Amino acid sequence: MTAAVTPETGAAGPTEGPASGMTRRQILQAMSGLMAGMFVAILASTVVSNALPRIIADLHGTQSSYTWVVTAELLAMTATVPIWGKLSDLYDKKLLIQLSLSMFVVGSLVAGFSHSVGLLIVSRVVQGIGAGGLTALAQVVMAAIIPPRELGRYSGIFGAVFAVGTVAGPLIGGVLVDTSWLGWRWCFFIGVPFALLAIVLLQLTLKLPTIRREVRIDYVGAVLIMSGVSSLLLWVTLAGNRFDWASWQTAALVTAGVVLLAAAVWVESRVAEPIIPLDIFRNRTVALTTVASLLVGVAMFGGTVFLSQYFQISLGKSPTIAGLMSLPMILGLMVSTTVAGQIISARGKWKGFLIAGGVIMTAGMGLLSTIGADSSFGLLSVYMVVLGVGVGMLMQNLVLAAQNDVPASELGAATSVLSFFRSLGGAIGTSALGAVLGHRVAEELKKGFGGAADGGTGGGVPDLSTLPEPARVIVENAYGVATADVFLIGAPFAFLALIAVLFIKEKPLRTQSGMERLAEETAATQPAAAPTH
Repeated sequence: MTAAVTPETGAAGPTEGPASGMTRRQILQAMSGLMAGMFVAILASTVVSNALPRIIADLHGTQSSYTWVVTAELLAMTATVPIWGKLSDLYDKKLLIQLSLSMFVVGSLVAGFSHSVGLLIVSRVVQGIGAGGLTALAQVVMAAIIPPRELGRYSGIFGAVFAVGTVAGPLIGGVLVDTSWLGWRWCFFIGVPFALLAIVLLQLTLKLPTIRREVRIDYVGAVLIMSGVSSLLLWVTLAGNRFDWASWQTAALVTAGVVLLAAAVWVESRVAEPIIPLDIFRNRTVALTTVASLLVGVAMFGGTVFLSQYFQISLGKSPTIAGLMSLPMILGLMVSTTVAGQIISARGKWKGFLIAGGVIMTAGMGLLSTIGADSSFGLLSVYMVVLGVGVGMLMQNLVLAAQNDVPASELGAATSVLSFFRSLGGAIGTSALGAVLGHRVAEELKKGFGGAADGGTGGGVPDLSTLPEPARVIVENAYGVATADVFLIGAPFAFLALIAVLFIKEKPLRTQSGMERLAEETAATQPAAAPTH
């Protein structure tokens, strides 16, 4: 196999940054495109949260349709992340991230013009595939142009984008739905200008070497991985809602998922260019950071996704106020990511932040397990800040540790594997802990109403404004107790993530970007040139 690396030209000078051929100013310019792309991906998953009830009602959908509009994007995004990551190791990273943005634009436009639930679900699948590419490729491109030692200086910017997208999404969605001359369709249209801006910015500012190599795509492995993961995600998403955890549907989906993934492992161990190189898990750092990412996903997403519901039902806040009440956690995450990144870049030491993040995240989950219907916002804010600080120290630095310890040719695979398992953990945690919450709410309502199943709430999510005062107090208490139990069950997963990071061996951060390392690795595999006479 032959390969060549041809760097694109880039300005050099006294301010030259760590990336090959790119100054620090050029890196920041390129990151503007990446940030716009990441904002689009986050906005896509958060902006519709407050709008979905209106969307499903307007399209004459059912509760099952409601579930599938959410599930379709999650399935597509999670299942395609490893494939995007592998493609980034084989093809032009800039072209791939622009392709993922283009898919997002197409999916958004189709969703915005949808006049049936079926078409909306299909469009969400396209959006999810695009979001999967953005999730995987943004961090891969960062690792390609910035050495691990310098990466912390820039990670805080992504923390800020994550925070703004997470908080602004539900608020923007609520405003669009409530504005008569806009409506819910603009929840999908609003991301299009940001995606187009990101495509243009990346084209103008991102300078990456051109890598020429023979490639063979493992199509069979890709189909098996996507099918197996989708089967398991369908199970954890629908079990407890559409069917019981112990049912024939569970047996069928789990069996299909396990068989398909076993076949994928067999295929991946035999092809020349596997989608997920199995050898990567022989690397102790990658294996442990993967386990930790899965557990962080279960604990963080599984717990925090129910906070908004707790704010609205147990504390009686409006959707807009509920969105604003999550600001302390996002602020804690953003500050800890930024500060930890600066210190890591200055000192070159990172393991202490992983351990501290695990301890603080576990403490935050434990503190939130004490909340109730009478908890003050001041106390809740402290607890959420603690959780946000812990998550901020863990998430980005797990990726940093893995990227630092793999060959440059496997950066995409390693990065996407961590993103994939974090998303998978989030899906599992959301579904499993959601079932726990539903069961606990039912128990508390039955106890409060003296044996009645729901006390007139209809068995669904209650509208507090329609309930008499005694019933409202019982419902508020039920959701407060149930939400606390969710965090109590999630805390051990955070603790297990701490145990995993304790066994990671700290290694010095590299001072070369991914593209510089890839050029060296490629040159090392070339046959020595014949001497000239």
